[in-house]
Amino acid sequence: MDLSYTPEEEEFRARLREWLAKVLPGLPPKPSPDDWPGRRAYDLGWQRMLYDAGYAGLHWPADAGGRGATPTQHLIFLEETEKAGAPYVGANFVGLLHAGPTVAAEGSAEQRARWLPPVLRGEEVWCQGFSEPDAGSDLAALRTRARRDGDDYVVSGSKIWTSHAEVADWCELLVRTDAKAPKHRGISWLAMPMDAPGITVRPLRTLAGSTEFAEVFLDDVRVPVANRVGEENDGWRVTMVTLSFERGTAFVGEVVACRRVLGELAREARKNGRWDDAVLRRRLGRLNAEFRALWRLTQWNVSESERSGGVPGVGGSVFKLRYSRARQDLYDAAADVLGAEALDLDSRWTLDRLSSLSYTIAAGTSQIQRNIVAERILGLPKGR
Repeated sequence: MDLSYTPEEEEFRARLREWLAKVLPGLPPKPSPDDWPGRRAYDLGWQRMLYDAGYAGLHWPADAGGRGATPTQHLIFLEETEKAGAPYVGANFVGLLHAGPTVAAEGSAEQRARWLPPVLRGEEVWCQGFSEPDAGSDLAALRTRARRDGDDYVVSGSKIWTSHAEVADWCELLVRTDAKAPKHRGISWLAMPMDAPGITVRPLRTLAGSTEFAEVFLDDVRVPVANRVGEENDGWRVTMVTLSFERGTAFVGEVVACRRVLGELAREARKNGRWDDAVLRRRLGRLNAEFRALWRLTQWNVSESERSGGVPGVGGSVFKLRYSRARQDLYDAAADVLGAEALDLDSRWTLDRLSSLSYTIAAGTSQIQRNIVAERILGLPKGR
């Protein structure tokens, strides 16, 4: 992996910085965290601006509507947009970071033409229907059934922790299409329209008070067979493609954000006198080294995905495992630096600290990531 930048890449960075400096001051105020229709409109509006400027789907293949940019250009884009304080993908994250890349990698030409352009143009939002109340970390134990009826699947069951279901147009949905097959072999990956009859969405309130997750109940929902990505009962393999994007590249921008937060903490510690504590300085120094190493691992994972046809490898599990712990350590350190301010329920620090607790669960628990690293990287035998 070459960590230096070419003149062309530096020119790309300069143009991006110039564009961000021009457009960001004109953005409307961010809507209230509880205003989901407003947040959807805000996030889609930013995505449309990226599309019109040629930055949407920067790293997606050209035949999927992207620019086919190099991994390094992609990382430059993420680094510069985060440094500039540009909006995050928000409600678009499932479509842009999970479902869209999966369809680009596994979908038919018709599916790619139908689903990818609206994601890039900021016209449609996706949610993720993977987890179930009784499946937990064992995703392959899902019980939502899909019965074939002519040109449709008839789907019944329930999902939980469905991200942005309340404002989504589509759901990347895992269903069991063969109850008799071994649990990893009887699963299919469907794109379900969220306006189909029989869908009930019930928002869930998180520890931080937000409602970006929901329970979704499915009562004989009809989903066209044409909406299946991959072959019937081959959904587990397709799901591994989705999860490789979720763990390997979806958190890239957040590493940059954590490095920015760490800089804020160091400046605050110098202002409030906490910098005199040698133990705290060592703690912040270790976190600085941690996130610098994670950024290098990110660069390696993105480069590896380019060599493997655009799909990240199992190195994403190494990144996810360490990043989720480092993020929690960062906000624990913030509590030491900020003192009582870190306990203010209206403080962004408090909300971010509470949110950090979810990262050892989101996108696959740390226990699952350890199993993947042990079996697929270290070659250890499967646990019994």
